[in-house]
Amino acid sequence: MRPSSRREFLAASLSAAAAARFAAADSSTGLFALTLKQASEQVRAKKISPVELTQSCLDRVQAHNPKIGAWITVMRDKALAQAKTLADEQAAGRFRSPLHGIPIGIKDSIDVAGARTTAASAVYEYRFPGEDAEVVRRLRAAGAVLIGKSNMHEFDAGATSAVSYWGPVRNPWNPERVAGGPSGGSAAAVAIGNCFAALGTDTGGGIRVPSAYCGVVGLKPTYGRVSLRGIVPMAWSLDHCGPIARTVEDAAMLLQQIAGYDALDIDSADRPVPDYGAAIGAPVSQFRLGIPVEFYDHLDDEVSRAVEDAVALLDKLTKGSREIALPSLLHAGVGAEIAAAHENLHGINGGGFEPSTARVFPAAAADTARAVDYIRGWRNLELVRRTVDDEVFRKQQVDLLIAPAARHLPPTIEDELTAAASAGRGGGTGEGGGRGNTSARVPLDLEWNTRPFNAYGLPAITVPCGFSRDGLPIGLQIAGPRFGEIQVLALAHAYQQATDWHNRRPPLEPDTKVPVLSKAASEQTGG
Repeated sequence: MRPSSRREFLAASLSAAAAARFAAADSSTGLFALTLKQASEQVRAKKISPVELTQSCLDRVQAHNPKIGAWITVMRDKALAQAKTLADEQAAGRFRSPLHGIPIGIKDSIDVAGARTTAASAVYEYRFPGEDAEVVRRLRAAGAVLIGKSNMHEFDAGATSAVSYWGPVRNPWNPERVAGGPSGGSAAAVAIGNCFAALGTDTGGGIRVPSAYCGVVGLKPTYGRVSLRGIVPMAWSLDHCGPIARTVEDAAMLLQQIAGYDALDIDSADRPVPDYGAAIGAPVSQFRLGIPVEFYDHLDDEVSRAVEDAVALLDKLTKGSREIALPSLLHAGVGAEIAAAHENLHGINGGGFEPSTARVFPAAAADTARAVDYIRGWRNLELVRRTVDDEVFRKQQVDLLIAPAARHLPPTIEDELTAAASAGRGGGTGEGGGRGNTSARVPLDLEWNTRPFNAYGLPAITVPCGFSRDGLPIGLQIAGPRFGEIQVLALAHAYQQATDWHNRRPPLEPDTKVPVLSKAASEQTGG
């Protein structure tokens, strides 16, 4: 099945009636501009209903999805039915949680019972799970409205979300650019007001990179803090699930509902869940900040300036910062898990991977063919995780780490896909091969600054810290000790309160023109 028929599964194209409805909803209510916290308070006060919130989001999905491709499946009828039930409970004075009646997006690698979950791949085009993922079960219990399944990088095998059977996710700040990935659809949808928050997954930066590129907040919790049961894996020992939202406070509210022990997830941590709301407004003046210098190499100039300004502000809010060293990850790795998780997928439903994905999985298998190598790498990874708090935070006497979320501004979709095509033909000279000659470069490593925190298993958040001259968001990353989400959230919130970067909104309009990809680029994705 080629793109024209696949798009029947996406939200309907913008019609004149939909455009009028979208404009009316925006001008009369402005519900999409509310933060999750604000929407929650208005639902609780019975000033707005879950049905109104859901319809507002669905109208914006219909208006914007043809431009940014943030959604694979829009659960319109189910979402409205769910919202009606929650509205009845609201009228009766029953509220399940602060998420009661709040529309939330679900990344398409996270199972929703009875809803297609494809991981953005033809391999899973007709996959309909019979059970909810544990995080989805918790969201339902909390009264969240599940609005749809967001687009992503196919099987999490890249960091752009440009490679998908359903077409690329485009950055709402500039549709020519990547949204980041693999959870690009979730971040783009939150940024453009299609939902009030969304779930993403993060194996090497899949929550934080797209959040940085789309100008929103993305939190990767401590490894084991959030259940992974019912989520299509990339690498079990590195996978995380977490919230993407517009503000740190919103992210904390979503984390509160999805965190907790799951006995059926062997990697789930059996530890009490604290009140993450306590982080919002908590004092930060005594925090000591660590600057891992290796994260500041080879930055784009505009990224460097924005992060320098952010660190200067954080120095004023805290006890200051100093350079620190991080443990080596040279001999810690679990690449064989990628091969194991995807070993038997090719050919299911008669479909196959997109070209660049098809190259990733055999390469993973070849790189980690020996069981003894995997066992050594896994043991070294476990040792690093057991000792990272002592080696970094206690011995070097810092409380939190500060780094750029991404070294580079978001590249163009055209550049990344044509570079992928060139790499597949044996071309490319690696990062720095030159943007002016796409045949002489391979895709940038967008997860260079995020990937280590997956190996360490530490909580890390990204918040907007500036914009480029061309209006592209720049993200700041804050990481803390294991299960130190409270500290991470506290500093991120304090920074957000002292700045206004998070209040800016993408300029995308329903009539924005979407750039056309070249033939070489189109062949690398379903778009």
